Amino acid sequence: MADAALPTPRPRSRALRGAVVRGARGVFAAAAAAHLVGQLAGADWLVHATKPLLMPALAAYAAARGAPRALVAGLGFGWAGDVLLQVGGDGAFLAGMGAFAAGHVCYLTLFRREHRLPRAVERRPAVAYGAAWAAGVGVLWPGLDPGLRGPVAAYSLLLAAMAFGAARFGPRAGAGGALFLLSDTLIATDLAGLPQPPAAGFWVMATYLAAQYLIADGVLRRRAPGRGLVRGAQPPGPGPGPGPGHSPGPGHGEGRAAAP
Repeated sequence: MADAALPTPRPRSRALRGAVVRGARGVFAAAAAAHLVGQLAGADWLVHATKPLLMPALAAYAAARGAPRALVAGLGFGWAGDVLLQVGGDGAFLAGMGAFAAGHVCYLTLFRREHRLPRAVERRPAVAYGAAWAAGVGVLWPGLDPGLRGPVAAYSLLLAAMAFGAARFGPRAGAGGALFLLSDTLIATDLAGLPQPPAAGFWVMATYLAAQYLIADGVLRRRAPGRGLVRGAQPPGPGPGPGPGHSPGPGHGEGRAAAP
């Protein structure tokens, strides 16, 4: 007689996954809060120490919630961009912008699987983001270094497409896409030598972290039975607020990615 298969310890697995979800969410919230405090206090050591923790914690939280691979990959590319842009210099800046662009491609791949808006309605965000891209490039172009004009224009077009895809996907992801566009617009205006708001670094990272969290949470809340969009996700609980910020320095080492 064949040996019976051992039962799967599902309650223990669920408890472990719940612990990972809570732990990763707590790390993200704490690192984000500390990072924002560092931005406001001008504590560069705290900014640099916490920045590499942000996206890995959010990715671990999403993965433990059963996120699709495209979402986890997008957050991973966000981490790569964050780290590269701490190095400083034009080469690292362009490499970091490329990492963020790869993350946007991951999100676009995810958003294309399904959307909610009827065709007549989805023209509105398409027109809005298209107009924002054209106007932004027009304003930024004269102030950008010639070597950055092409990459910034191409990146910002991809970013606008991602934001449009997020708007089609759902309201939370759509808000995240819009905030991502706002965050990178702040960086782009700094690159072009345009006036900056007070505590610009704080707002750059506050909007960026809010964007990444809302995109992730929007995907995780979007239960799609039978379509494999979110695998084994539990009903979401209240999430942490998005976290803190980081400023684009003159050498681009403190920025993330430029886009109008």
